[in-house]
Amino acid sequence: MNKIIILHRSVAAFGAGEFKEQFKAEVEQLPADQLPLQKGLSLSSYVSAEPFKVMVISVTDDASTIHVKAGIFYSGIIAGCSCSDDPSPTDVQPEYCDVRFDIDKATAETTPSLLSE
Repeated sequence: MNKIIILHRSVAAFGAGEFKEQFKAEVEQLPADQLPLQKGLSLSSYVSAEPFKVMVISVTDDASTIHVKAGIFYSGIIAGCSCSDDPSPTDVQPEYCDVRFDIDKATAETTPSLLSE
């Protein structure tokens, strides 16, 4: 099940010409576990604690919902066995995934969904 997040500032900025910047800033402040980044991993095992970056690809809307397609650039970790004698260092890999955000215009409730292309 997808998590619900609240993006009040993005909804307030919709239609004002600064929506993309506000959306990007608001999403980049979220904890990574609020987004489907773990499901989007392709080169590693776990999402890194490093900050992620958002790129807005497209924005559309209908009567009740704003639909945003965004690319997320983040890092994943290839972890060793975590044994006390494991000499392998933690290896960080760049990751990318596309996420669709469906934002309710009235409540700002937002559902992020991983897009597989």
